[in-house]
Parts: sequence; C-alpha cells; structure tokens
Amino acid sequence: MSAVNDSLVVARRNLIRMGRIPEILVFGLIQPIMFVVLFTYVFGGSIQVGASNSTHAYREFLMAGIFAQTVTFATAGAGAGIADDMHKGLIDRFRSLPMARGAVLTGRTLADLVQTALTLVVLAVVALIVGWRTHENLAKVLAGFGVLLLLGYAFSWIGALIGLSVRTPEAATSGGLVWLFPLTFISNAFVDANKMPSFLRHIAEWNPFSATVQASRELFGNLPPGFHASGAWPMQHPVWASLIWSVVIIVIFRTLAVRKYRRAAG
Repeated sequence: MSAVNDSLVVARRNLIRMGRIPEILVFGLIQPIMFVVLFTYVFGGSIQVGASNSTHAYREFLMAGIFAQTVTFATAGAGAGIADDMHKGLIDRFRSLPMARGAVLTGRTLADLVQTALTLVVLAVVALIVGWRTHENLAKVLAGFGVLLLLGYAFSWIGALIGLSVRTPEAATSGGLVWLFPLTFISNAFVDANKMPSFLRHIAEWNPFSATVQASRELFGNLPPGFHASGAWPMQHPVWASLIWSVVIIVIFRTLAVRKYRRAAG
C-alpha cells in the first residue's frame, strides 16, 4: 500500500505540473484534430471501405484509428518527460526520499494516462462535430474507450524505457516517434488491411495496434456495411487480442523500465 500511495503522490505532482503548463495539452490536441480533418475531408472521398463508398462510412471507420493513434503517440511525451526529469537531476532528489523505487515511473505513467483520457474526451467531441456516431449501447462505447486507454498506458511504459535509455528529452521524443509511424500506418487504422500486399497484410493483422483499432470499431459499432475481417485470430477476436497484447506489453516493459530506473538511480 505504501508503494501505491507513493505512486499516487508522484502522479499528483505530474498532474499539477501539467496544469501549470497548459501548452502541453493544447499542442497534444492539435495533431490528432489535424488528422481528423485531413483524413475526413481530404482523403475520405477517395478511400473505400467495405461495400460502401460514402464519406460517412469512411468517417466512422477512421475515428477508431485516430483515437488509437492519439493514445499511442503520447508515448513520445512520456519518454521526454522522464528524460527531462533525469536530465535535471530530479531522480537524484527522489533517491533521497523513503519511497518505492518503481513509484516514480508508475506515477508518471498514471499522470500520462489521465492526460490521454482528457485528450480523448476532446477528440471525441471534435469527431462528433464532423459526423462520427456510435451504434452500440453506452457500456460497449465506454469499453471501446477503455481498450484504447489500456493500450495507451501500455505504450507509456515503452516511452518510459526510452526516456531512461537516452540522455536528452529531444532524443527521447525522436526515439518515441521513429517506430510509431510504421506501427500505426502498417495497420488497419486508416485503410482496410485486406487490400494491402500479402506480407504487409500479415504484419497488420498481428499488429497490437490493429487489434485495438478493430476492437474499438466493434465496440463502437463502426464497422462499415459489407466489411469482412480477415481470418487471422486477432482480427476475429480483437477485444481479447487487444487485452492480451496490452497486458503483455505492460508486464514486459514495466519490468524493463523499473530495472533500468534502479540501475540509473543506483
């Protein structure tokens, strides 16, 4: 319980810091809003999904991908924040306190999760304005956002490990984004993966990002008419696949990040 309390104290510290620097949240919203507008009004008319060729069908298909991209791109911010704390010597100050070693990272990732949740709320409002709608009950819709946030929390631990492994926040930001672009674009986020070349389709089908996108689409009721998922297990059971992927990522990268933190702090 003391470790949990320490983690909550660190999370509160990071949330207060974010509140005093509102630019962090504002600039974090600009990119996903731009993606919504660009893909909806620029590319939406030329991309067909399922049996429908309407812009509205693609708009609903798209939003789950935008939501998932938003929560995963928070990885770069998480890594940069931890690298900044390391660079400024804040970790050395934490070392002198009687607190659990893993609480520093857990508190940071929990604060990032709260920020991501706020970003999703604003982004959902923007999506509703441009015509996105859900077609399932409230419980399933909330479950859809739940799997998205769980993936974002899992990826924040990857960001934590990157932040502990580099020397500057700038390097952490670059390191947090360089692998995210292929991960998000070689997926079913923006196009139907069934139309990809064979070798790319297999990568997209087993991509943890794709599983979460597919799961949220099903839970939102946003699968377009005539759309048929591939026979790959993650695409046939996306909710379970998303949960399994997220838990595995959390277990692996939390273990690695805490071990790296202990070595750095030692």
